[in-house]
Amino acid sequence: MRPRDALTDSQEEWLLEVRLTCPDIARACDLARTFADLVRHQRGQLLLEWIRQAEQDAPKPMSGFAGFLRRDLDAVTAGLTLTWSSGVVEGHVNRIKTLKRAMYGRASFTLLRTRIVTQP
Repeated sequence: MRPRDALTDSQEEWLLEVRLTCPDIARACDLARTFADLVRHQRGQLLLEWIRQAEQDAPKPMSGFAGFLRRDLDAVTAGLTLTWSSGVVEGHVNRIKTLKRAMYGRASFTLLRTRIVTQP
């Protein structure tokens, strides 16, 4: 998934050989690179067109992924368009769950609450 200019000469040759050998891999690779570009540059407005292309002529795993994205199109488009993110909240939830699992059966709720509130 690296940009082509970041590949070494041997990697570029190997990729070209694989793409020539298997057209399905070539198509999947093209779609994956396009999708990565949509994510990197937050181009959610182009997502529906990408899904249509993937559903039409992509290998089965890629078209299945596109169908999965279509089922929750509004949320995925918002995630690829808006600057808001729930990443910070998810990080705190992950931290709390890790603490809870580490202390399971070993301490009281009071100690768990103290560790959650006092840790950064």
